[in-house]
Amino acid sequence: MSITITFIEKSGTRHNVQAEIGQSLLKVAHANNIPIEGACGGAMACSTCHVIVDPAWTGKLPPASEDETDMLDLAAGVTKTSRLGCQIKVTAALDGLVVRLPVVVKSLL
Repeated sequence: MSITITFIEKSGTRHNVQAEIGQSLLKVAHANNIPIEGACGGAMACSTCHVIVDPAWTGKLPPASEDETDMLDLAAGVTKTSRLGCQIKVTAALDGLVVRLPVVVKSLL
């Protein structure tokens, strides 16, 4: 089963993509040529997969772990709805999810 996720680039370009249940947003982005670095490959050892979740969707996501929150402290341009794309797993409940890419990404590697 797949769902639709919308990624919005810093330029405002929107990408509506199909995502398989169980994938991380980082893997979905990479599979669809969305410009998210993900320098650590999804090991939560960097913050280069930082995304900003549309406020309407934040309550539908599980809360960020303490480790994720700590890693977000190292990211540039963090907002109240910032998350790491490697830590958001696609579920059927996220059909229609909208996330923005931050204007600045700070690479740690």
